Amino acid sequence: METNNIPGTEIKKPSCKLVGRDGNAYAVMGAVKVALRKAKVPEAVISAYLAEAMSGDYDHLLATSCNYVSVR
Repeated sequence: METNNIPGTEIKKPSCKLVGRDGNAYAVMGAVKVALRKAKVPEAVISAYLAEAMSGDYDHLLATSCNYVSVR
């Protein structure tokens, strides 16, 4: 079940446009990181996102990104 909050927090997921962007993993992580920063998400949460996103393959990166932002 999808939640509107970032996992383990009470912080609402910011919106992030990934459709139509470069499919490069670094581009995806960069776009998500920018969206999180614009939403004033604490740096500790952004660091947790990056660590989790880089801990697996590309599919894991996309799934993790969807946990931290609302993809549009």
